[in-house]
Amino acid sequence: MSSTLAGAFGIAALFVAVLALVFAIQALRAQSGTSKSAKLAATPVPEPEQEPEQPAAKPGTVRSELRKLGKEIEVTRGELRETLQHLAMVRYDAFGDTGGKLSWSMALLDDNGDGVVLTSINSRADARTYAKEIKAFTSEAKLSPEEEEALETLRKESEQG
Repeated sequence: MSSTLAGAFGIAALFVAVLALVFAIQALRAQSGTSKSAKLAATPVPEPEQEPEQPAAKPGTVRSELRKLGKEIEVTRGELRETLQHLAMVRYDAFGDTGGKLSWSMALLDDNGDGVVLTSINSRADARTYAKEIKAFTSEAKLSPEEEEALETLRKESEQG
């Protein structure tokens, strides 16, 4: 399962949980209101005049809580677009005298194609690590073929989704 899909499921689960909490609070308020009204049932109460519906929901109502939750979800989605959540890794043998594909290049990007490409080149004697900034799926620094491959994987993934 991709991290984007997992994040979407997480947001949806959070929304459902908060919605259930709002309904539970409303049910408790209604229940406490009916017990008070049962005691007062003996005295006739004049029927209140019907007021025209107001466009803004009253604070504390389900409708106002749903509007607040909707706004919070939109803010969260906006923040999520800017997190490094897309990852692609390419493993390879950088030198002919080593095996096991110990060298690797990894692209970490947000929804806009901004992020970083990390590379570790491993030989028998040492390992070197490089980081290159990525803006809109491109880098000012020269990328290796493996770094390009990792970046291209995420570019294609973003075009599909």
